[in-house]
Amino acid sequence: MKKKNNLMLILFALFFVFSCKKENTEVSDLEKLRNNKNTISYPVTKMDSAQAINSITKQKIQELLDLSTLYTSGNRDTEIDSVIYAQMQSYFTENDSNKLKPILKQLDSFKVKTAKVGNILVKKEIKGNDTLDFAKFDVEYFDYNDKLIGKFEKNAQYMLKLSPVKFKKEFKFYFVDFDLAPSKDSTAVGVTK
Repeated sequence: MKKKNNLMLILFALFFVFSCKKENTEVSDLEKLRNNKNTISYPVTKMDSAQAINSITKQKIQELLDLSTLYTSGNRDTEIDSVIYAQMQSYFTENDSNKLKPILKQLDSFKVKTAKVGNILVKKEIKGNDTLDFAKFDVEYFDYNDKLIGKFEKNAQYMLKLSPVKFKKEFKFYFVDFDLAPSKDSTAVGVTK
């Protein structure tokens, strides 16, 4: 009888130990966005591949859109809103609020809750002595009921600024302009040789 009670006590203790749930300590997406400052740099040696540049460009576009939707969903007059706005401005080469206004205006007009970046095509254009980097991408907007508002084709100009750190060549990613009008073909209609 005593062995049976000891066995029951041990089983009860084991049941109690295994039934306790471990708390999930994973950082939420909102916390990741709040702490994102566009300060990550990427080594040049790993950027020889067009696939890597596509991936980083897509990531930066998604981060900017996530911050923008988070900002538009708030009151825009709180301290956290000003921090989010400053984070969004850090994605641009110039600290100019006119770069953000068109993005925020479009998100407001469609009442966008979330945005998802889709296909992306990165290309270089040579204008004079300058080589300019452009990204053409699709973005899907979703409303507060997670219903698709629409799929839009966008263009952005970006640049990679060298940021050397302790004998390593690294760079930082910045947008020059976001949601550009597509470039026009330089050949006039009907003019051929």
